[in-house]
Amino acid sequence: MSIDKLIRAYANIDKANTEDPNKEEINNEIVAKELIYGQRMTTTLEQFDPNASEALKLAARSQHICRWEIPRNSYPMDRIGYLKWREELKKFHASKASEILTQIGYDIETIDRVSFLIQKKKLKKDADTQTLEDVICLVFLAFYYEDFLLKHTDDKVISILQKTWHKMSEKGHESALKITYSKKALDLIKQALA
Repeated sequence: MSIDKLIRAYANIDKANTEDPNKEEINNEIVAKELIYGQRMTTTLEQFDPNASEALKLAARSQHICRWEIPRNSYPMDRIGYLKWREELKKFHASKASEILTQIGYDIETIDRVSFLIQKKKLKKDADTQTLEDVICLVFLAFYYEDFLLKHTDDKVISILQKTWHKMSEKGHESALKITYSKKALDLIKQALA
């Protein structure tokens, strides 16, 4: 693994994500939303799989790269529109990551692997794709779930939790249950898993 290249890649991905006009407040600081998301993905991956491959580390950091450039409302606001938007985003993120990795000098094999992972190919069959999905779900549960449940009905939250749980591995489930939740958040998880 090329530590120097990996550090440069992280820096360039972060640089792209600092352009995000959407902001989040972290410890009294205003931070670009996708910048902090990418960093949370890396931290969570390091905890979940300390021996992750370089390609998986790169895919995790660039999971939402420049996401704001294709806003959700640029597609019809229904289920079909949502699924089309998600598919388009996967290709877009893979392409953006590939550009950055090419500039840094990564070989085509690594770039193709990162692209494969970002597009979530062979979920449940490819170990790295599954790990990436687990990390995405864990980041949602640890950092975004509490806010999410305040904005949606209990039924909607339970449905999302069931879908999230279904995408995860056993190891992912174990990690998810170690996260500290509010009473309400934990109650909804218990209902979702009942």
